[in-house]
Amino acid sequence: MKLPPGARFPTICIHAGQTPEPATGAIITPIFQTSTYVQEELGKHKGYEYARTQNPTRAALEANLAAIEGGKAAFAFASGMAAIDAITTMLEAGDHVVVTDNTYGGTFRLFDKVLTRYQLEFSYVDTSRLDLVEQAMRPNTKMLFVETPTNPVLRLTDLAKAAELAHAHHARLVVDNTFASPVLQQPIAFGADLVTHSTTKYLNGHSDSIGGVVIATRDEDVEWLRFIQNAAGAILSPFDSWLVLRGTKTLTLRMAQHNINGMALAQFLSTHPKVTQVIYPGLASHPQHELATRQMRGFGGMVSFDVGSFEAARRVCNRVRLMSLAESLGGVETLISHPATMTHASVPPERRKEIGLTDSLVRISAGIEDVQDLIEDLAQALAD
Repeated sequence: MKLPPGARFPTICIHAGQTPEPATGAIITPIFQTSTYVQEELGKHKGYEYARTQNPTRAALEANLAAIEGGKAAFAFASGMAAIDAITTMLEAGDHVVVTDNTYGGTFRLFDKVLTRYQLEFSYVDTSRLDLVEQAMRPNTKMLFVETPTNPVLRLTDLAKAAELAHAHHARLVVDNTFASPVLQQPIAFGADLVTHSTTKYLNGHSDSIGGVVIATRDEDVEWLRFIQNAAGAILSPFDSWLVLRGTKTLTLRMAQHNINGMALAQFLSTHPKVTQVIYPGLASHPQHELATRQMRGFGGMVSFDVGSFEAARRVCNRVRLMSLAESLGGVETLISHPATMTHASVPPERRKEIGLTDSLVRISAGIEDVQDLIEDLAQALAD
């Protein structure tokens, strides 16, 4: 499908990278579930040799996600962590990376427990404060790795200024855009060099696939990621690629409802007497509300709130009926979690304390159910 000049975001989500299947005219990209491809003769094939290297379903998804994020090329991996790991293969021993201090627990585990064994150095700073980022930069800093909003305390980083700062130090700006989704923000438009997602979350949106993607803007990064995807082999399967392609077709519509439900839950919680703090970029009480209004197109479905004690947090998580107690986020169903013992259990307690991730913090990924049902579920979970 050839997109018209100036095609808008919802149209790009539905059509980019996809053409009717030539043999039958099928409008949906097929699942090319094959391990290899027959060659017409020695040295002559149809562009596909081996499925680790190339697969038409994965190629369609990668073209779709590159267009959605406004990058040159995208590369799909078997998980979000495999995607981040692929990015770090651009580094060499002795290189330094500045990282958002409130980064996802799995990212911290990879950086702190694995990659430091290979003489890579990481500094964790509050990237919402660019003065601290500036202080952390070194002559050997090669990347500024940012999450915005962060998981789960929802701090924001000014992407345009972060890109300017990174480039002034000859470093790449890498943005994990999982929490926002490209509906709400497109980091490349602000100067990011690489964007990554756990496709498991909003891009897929149905809690039935694990995957990751890296979108690149520089030719040398495109070539390296193509090489490492094939060399290391942590590829996204054809079926999972097909599932994410299905997800991006409804991404715009789903995010609109996630925005509505996230805001409604945040407003309800902000008036509840048992809630001591609500963290949501759409509330005027959020310290970076103005930046969120300027940088994002909506505030998303992620809401965190503090109920004062671990026992109170456990009670809320255990008493919900409609919401599901589970890790992950971004699905059509609402999930509730306790970050300190679930998604961020691998982060040391002292570091969790430094970033404001308390044992009394609860995180909600608002789904797309009727919002009044969600409010009533929270009300009964918080009741005496």
